[in-house]
Amino acid sequence: MKRFLLQKIVNPKRSRMYSIEKVSANEAHQLVVNALAEAEKINEHIAIAVTGPEGELISFLRMDGASPAASLIAQNKAYTAARDRKTTREMGEFMREQNRPPAFWGDLGITGFGGGVAIFQNGKVIGGLGISGLSEAEDERIADLAIKKVYG
Repeated sequence: MKRFLLQKIVNPKRSRMYSIEKVSANEAHQLVVNALAEAEKINEHIAIAVTGPEGELISFLRMDGASPAASLIAQNKAYTAARDRKTTREMGEFMREQNRPPAFWGDLGITGFGGGVAIFQNGKVIGGLGISGLSEAEDERIADLAIKKVYG
């Protein structure tokens, strides 16, 4: 019975491997380098996190002098942007407008602090970039700049 049921659900003649596009390790490194360069240019200290589309960490850097709290916040921003396919600023606005705290999602990694940006390529989210350590607007500006330098 189980074998028959499985064959009905998964028909090998119809199924094919599902593949995803995601930020490569090299692209993640370039995103970090570009964000780092911008922070150094304005003489600030930040944490930078890059994830794949599923929210899993690919690259991370906390600059000397950046707040230890910025580390987890940057990672949560990248995670949220990738998983929810929007900026964390937009996510925060939605949370406030709908009166839904982050706990609503049942996921401790979800945040509504601005500074996380989804990375799109060919209309699909391929990752997320999270910046933390400055104002939410400045974090988001640096993330946008780094993404544009890598992906155009």
